[in-house]
Amino acid sequence: MLPVRSLSVSAAVFALLGSCGTPEYRAERSHCEAEWMLKIPPVYRQETVIRHRSEEQPSGALDCKTQGDTTICTPKMKTVSVPYTAVETVDIRKPQRDAQIESCAARACAAKYGNSKCEV
Repeated sequence: MLPVRSLSVSAAVFALLGSCGTPEYRAERSHCEAEWMLKIPPVYRQETVIRHRSEEQPSGALDCKTQGDTTICTPKMKTVSVPYTAVETVDIRKPQRDAQIESCAARACAAKYGNSKCEV
């Protein structure tokens, strides 16, 4: 069973991918996507991946300000990328299916519009 979070992320990715190209291309791609989701259904697997997050850490330098007889120093910070491992649910068939969807859409566009991008 796919977690709800992964479904919402997948929906967002499909929406972003679907927003590219002409309305005619999006229509053809949508038709091809429905077809190829049936022919090559998703197979989900948990995989450990390395991700990065940004953290603020002291740089070693100080920022000092003097007010009268008092000097106040604060450490200067720098943003660093920190790797961490995460477990994600991935569709191991997605690359294979995406290639078929793109090819299908390009063929349909070429047949209807004379070009692979459905440009009128």
